Amino acid sequence: MTRHYDPAQATELRMTETLKRRLMDQIGDSPTFVAEGSRVTGDFETSGPLVVCGAIRGDGRIGGALRMAATAQWEGEIHTRAAVIAGKITGKLVVEDKLEVGMTAVIRADIVARSIAVARGAITVTRGEPVMQFEEKRATR
Repeated sequence: MTRHYDPAQATELRMTETLKRRLMDQIGDSPTFVAEGSRVTGDFETSGPLVVCGAIRGDGRIGGALRMAATAQWEGEIHTRAAVIAGKITGKLVVEDKLEVGMTAVIRADIVARSIAVARGAITVTRGEPVMQFEEKRATR
């Protein structure tokens, strides 16, 4: 069977893959919201996606993707499928799949994630030392 290259199909595939790259495009139709100005104290659990614009103090289990706006704050241990963080986290963050760290994020937490994407300009070193970039040369396990 011979396959022919179709530029229209190739462009459509690239556009679809680009859209899938962003977790926000995968957040779902009906997330739970914690609105800006809201404060939640206690453990938090939802089976689907969660969008936080306010403040949470307590541990959380999110069955879908977590999206934290720049105004959001969370103190506690968070377990989620995927996350896009633009706000502040203090505690521990466990992400089963992909973590995206936005430029406004402040994370003072232990982080466990399958993969991490960091926005350009999101990393600063408080001691005045420059950020060191390197390419991993060791074999993966």
